[in-house]
Amino acid sequence: MPRGVAIAAASELPPGRYPHMTVLDLYEEAVSLLLREWHLSPRMIDGLLCAPAGMARGEETDIFTHERLAYALGLRPTFAETVNAGGATYALMVQRACWAIKEGVASAVLCLGAGKFPSVSRGGADAMARMVSHPHFEYIYGAYIVPLYALIARRFMHERGTTPQEMAAVAVAARQWAMLHPHALMRGAGPLSVDDVLASRPIAEPFHLLDCSVPCEGGGALVVARDDVAMEINPRPAHILGWGEFHSHGYVTWAPELATAGARWSIEQAYARAGLGPSDIRVAELYDAFTICPIILLEEAGLARRGEGGRLFAQGHCSPGGPLPVNTYGGLLSYSHTGDASGLSMIVEGALQVMGRAGARQVPEAEVVLVHTYGGMMAEHSTLILGRRR
Repeated sequence: MPRGVAIAAASELPPGRYPHMTVLDLYEEAVSLLLREWHLSPRMIDGLLCAPAGMARGEETDIFTHERLAYALGLRPTFAETVNAGGATYALMVQRACWAIKEGVASAVLCLGAGKFPSVSRGGADAMARMVSHPHFEYIYGAYIVPLYALIARRFMHERGTTPQEMAAVAVAARQWAMLHPHALMRGAGPLSVDDVLASRPIAEPFHLLDCSVPCEGGGALVVARDDVAMEINPRPAHILGWGEFHSHGYVTWAPELATAGARWSIEQAYARAGLGPSDIRVAELYDAFTICPIILLEEAGLARRGEGGRLFAQGHCSPGGPLPVNTYGGLLSYSHTGDASGLSMIVEGALQVMGRAGARQVPEAEVVLVHTYGGMMAEHSTLILGRRR
């Protein structure tokens, strides 16, 4: 497994609404925040990776975003591109940065994300439905994101025995973590109970409103750097121990296996590169657009036995103080869902946990953190294993 690359710096704008800012404005604001928070000079940056501006809103996608940003930020990168794999985009950026640094193409790569989640009440639901639904076999029958995920959930529940009460426990744990994060969108809403989740408005069976992530706007930035450069920025960076990726179906109707969608292939690659296994993981940051998703990913990662992922949440194992903390910042369910840029949030959190900079939500002995993100309808998978120098 190649060594010598780390996340040296990680910053994120508070999630919320930024009505007077474009996505490009949010990118620039995220860089400004990064420079304020870290001992970092723009002269150190020789690589740039970003996501297409506008993709989370269903607008026309700008595939040359990296060119616009390099000019706006005054950068002259030797390595740059615009990357899109939905929610998996940012973990894939980290992987691409690792390859570039190991090949000597760059020494410090700036990875940027920003998103403006479309308003469901203003046609956003239809725009998102067109993005993810097959035009002939899904969209024309009224399919949109929530019922498509509901198909995945129902199949997994059938195969593994997961219950609605166990799914509700995922939302409860996410809210507990969010209440420890000063910028979590739902911190002020107070704690949840399983009964609260099950009593919330039905959306698409088996999902209730509180089984679903909270849409908003935001952005952030990471610097992935060669070890010596990383140490100049941060004496305790988050070393990238392993990574993996897997790309499958474009639509739910094309999925070769509906219940798990291939996450394990990405995760197994990451374990193999790191020379680690499930027993080494101390914290997991798992993409949680809906409450079923972390349960699926826990089992696919080998962090829970088949059929027992939901039980771990129900028994408090993944909550603050539990033996396997999951989504320690509140996740998409209670921290924020900034469109596809949400994949950046959990990398920021995973890095901060390893760095020991997570404040009130810091997990003691967070030496090894698994981050798994996915894009599309669980079709694009990307896994990172972050840790302290071994």
